[in-house]
Amino acid sequence: MAKKRPQTKGKTHVAEGARAVGAEGDLPVVGAREPCPCGSGRRYKACHGRAAAHAVTELVQRPFEGLAGEGDWVALRELVPAATVELPLKDALPEGVPSVTLATVLPMAWPALRRDDGSVLLGLQNDTSSGDLSRDLADTLQRALTAEPGNPVQARRAPADGPRLQDLLDPDGSFEPVVHTGFEFWVPDSENASGEVAASLERANAAAIPTVKLAGVDSAYWCETPEKNHLRWVMPHPEEKLLDALARLHAAGASSLGEGTRLVGSFRAHGLTVPVWDLPSAVKAEDIEKPAAEFAERLAAALATDAPLTADERRARGGLTNRQVTLS
Repeated sequence: MAKKRPQTKGKTHVAEGARAVGAEGDLPVVGAREPCPCGSGRRYKACHGRAAAHAVTELVQRPFEGLAGEGDWVALRELVPAATVELPLKDALPEGVPSVTLATVLPMAWPALRRDDGSVLLGLQNDTSSGDLSRDLADTLQRALTAEPGNPVQARRAPADGPRLQDLLDPDGSFEPVVHTGFEFWVPDSENASGEVAASLERANAAAIPTVKLAGVDSAYWCETPEKNHLRWVMPHPEEKLLDALARLHAAGASSLGEGTRLVGSFRAHGLTVPVWDLPSAVKAEDIEKPAAEFAERLAAALATDAPLTADERRARGGLTNRQVTLS
């Protein structure tokens, strides 16, 4: 499983050199108890600092909403160790940039990398400094497009009024993840890598959990672990309606994906719900394709049902809810 990033709670401190935008224009950020530089006579935290603090702490629950493949964005952020996706921009690629590729993670946890040939790699599984992951990624992408070839892009706090991914990416473009067995996509000639590069690749590859994207349903990923395998399926349906539907199927004995499999619960990630099934170690990704497609049909029928839950269904729903956690 991809590494989880702890969520920061409470106050967020404004980084040195950050700026707050008020009615009078661009204002330097000062100490919270110091007079606001706008000249109002009030302390900064009670004046322009209030808007600045709100801008950096407000959490966007669904940062990928409106993008093609929202469920896969969530999966690549939280579940998939090694994957890449070609990103189509809304405007034409800048001169000297042959391609833009989203990658689950980059060497040294770089936010982005401008390769020697001018192409751009954008890292997804990085800590970000604000509550809007989409805005942070868009800021990194914009800087990568103009970076000198052969250089990584460093982290920074994105401007509160900067664009989001939804402003930069083609809304009609496709989002087709390619899941890799390792991180050889980091370097153009991985077979001839040596020294620290080869050692870094070896360490990263050794830690990657084997993962496969199912072909027959959207945003479902099989993974292999030492004790058992799992299917983790990012679903776009409203959470309450989805939990009702899963409870109906569970109470009817129709929530499994075949013999030896079991729906064990779900978690929330970036505003979407991700049901999880335990699978026997012998069940591989190709074995689960047909059962997953059949489950999708049963789920669609359950989602279309508006009847009140029965007592058994309410108990099943309670069990699913009790086992639910939130990743982000």
